[in-house]
Amino acid sequence: MKLPFSGREPDIIFIQSNHFDRLKETYLEGPADMVIEIVSKESIKRDRGDKFIEYEFAEVTEYWLIDPIRKQAEFYRIGDDKCYHPVALDADGKYHSEVIQDFWLKPSWLWQDPLPPVWEIRKELNLP
Repeated sequence: MKLPFSGREPDIIFIQSNHFDRLKETYLEGPADMVIEIVSKESIKRDRGDKFIEYEFAEVTEYWLIDPIRKQAEFYRIGDDKCYHPVALDADGKYHSEVIQDFWLKPSWLWQDPLPPVWEIRKELNLP
């Protein structure tokens, strides 16, 4: 992902169809609409510091930090002030994406042991 002052390879990106023109053969020219970083011991400073600042400056709409070390997930959205603001989970413990219409995630699923069965998650998400 080529940004104004850096190039990054996020763990997961989502690009809305109206931004497919940013896709080049080997890179994304400009910001993704959503970036997800999976925090590791080696990436804490980058993910919570450098990347946070760079993604905010580039106006990546949503930035998710999934931290298996702390067993927590943080969700940020760019505001009208062009700064990230944390977004809280709803009363049911779900995060509702603004970028991916009708998509939500229950972060508690990520820390369950054993993980919930796929059929259970598909049912809750109303997927066939």
